[in-house]
Amino acid sequence: MTAILSLKDATLSLDGNAGRVDILHGISLDVEKGRSLALVGPSGSGKSSLLMLMGGLERLSGGTITALGQDLTAMNEDALARFRRASMGIVFQSFHLIPTMTALENVATPLELAGDKDAFAKAEVELETVGLSHRISHYPSQMSGGEQQRVALARAMVVRPQILLADEPTGNLDETNGNAIMELLFELQARDGATLVLVTHSNALASRCDSVIRLRDGRIDESQT
Repeated sequence: MTAILSLKDATLSLDGNAGRVDILHGISLDVEKGRSLALVGPSGSGKSSLLMLMGGLERLSGGTITALGQDLTAMNEDALARFRRASMGIVFQSFHLIPTMTALENVATPLELAGDKDAFAKAEVELETVGLSHRISHYPSQMSGGEQQRVALARAMVVRPQILLADEPTGNLDETNGNAIMELLFELQARDGATLVLVTHSNALASRCDSVIRLRDGRIDESQT
């Protein structure tokens, strides 16, 4: 199998009020194309930080990370933004929708930035796919949390990303909405053959992934397939 994401001796240290804090220590892992990987572990173990590194949203302090054969550590911020826009979809726990845009406009945004003339038509289809055809003209404040996360998922998937990163996507939702979002997430991943990296506290969700990596204190504590 081909590794679509690869980290070698990745470290992350950040400056805080108390000084330099070491977040990740020498992480090495490969994520195979089209597979799903769950990152689990206690709070503060480095799960979200590792996901941010994979998306180029945090800079490595040491080591290397490649995605689709490209060295993310060698890219400047503009190049990283272009790479994410073309190849990645990211879903966060807190939705990160633009409050002044409708659902349709939010989903169309990444396509518009890429110069796609069919941005709004594709966005409408994606909103229909996640069951929100009746909400295309609504603003985030007019939607429930579950609906907002569906919009966020549609926005992530409308570009047909090769890599899908999801950071606790059900963390702000009740059980019913959370289960519905995860079913959609796995359905859309399968539809597009995307590689999924999922940060979760749920062992049930982790067990649905092809591989599970457990982090503890910024290190890989256990790896299961």
